[in-house]
Amino acid sequence: MGLFSFIKNAGAKIFKKKAAPAPVEAAAAPMTEEQMDIQALTNEVNNLTGVGISDMNLIMGKSVSVHGTCETNADREKVILALGNVEGICTVEDYITVSNPEPESKFYTVQKGDSLSLIAKSQYGDPMKYPLIFEANKPMLSHPDKIYPGQNLRIPAIVA
Repeated sequence: MGLFSFIKNAGAKIFKKKAAPAPVEAAAAPMTEEQMDIQALTNEVNNLTGVGISDMNLIMGKSVSVHGTCETNADREKVILALGNVEGICTVEDYITVSNPEPESKFYTVQKGDSLSLIAKSQYGDPMKYPLIFEANKPMLSHPDKIYPGQNLRIPAIVA
C-alpha cells in the first residue's frame, strides 16, 4: 500500500457542479454525489488508452482508495496519477497489486516555469532525455508542452 499526495486545487475538472436534484422516475434510483464522483474517476482511468487495471474498485472518503490488479508498475503509477491529477483529489491510497513488478518511478510535481526538458535536466542531468518523461506519462500527456503547475508526473528509472 502506498499513500500519494496531490495538490487539491490543481488538475482536470471532471466533477460536475452539484445542482438541485432533478425529478426522478419511480423506477430509477438517483445516483448519490459519491457515486457520480466515483463514476467520473472510473471514466478518467478507463480513458487511459493502453493502461490496464482489472477488478478496479474505488472507495471515496477523505482520500480515494484504489484496489485492483495491473500488469506493470507503469500501469499502476498511471492509474494513481490519473486519479490524483483531478481537481478536488488530494490523496490516493494505493492498494493495487502488480503482476509483473519492475523498478518504480519517482513522482515529480510540476512547478511554475517547468518544461519537460528542465525536469529531465534536474532528474537525469540531461535535458535531451525529456522524451522518456513524455512517453512515461502518455496518454495523460498529449503534447510535451502541455504540463501545468501542480501536475504530478512519472519520472521513470533509467535502467542501464
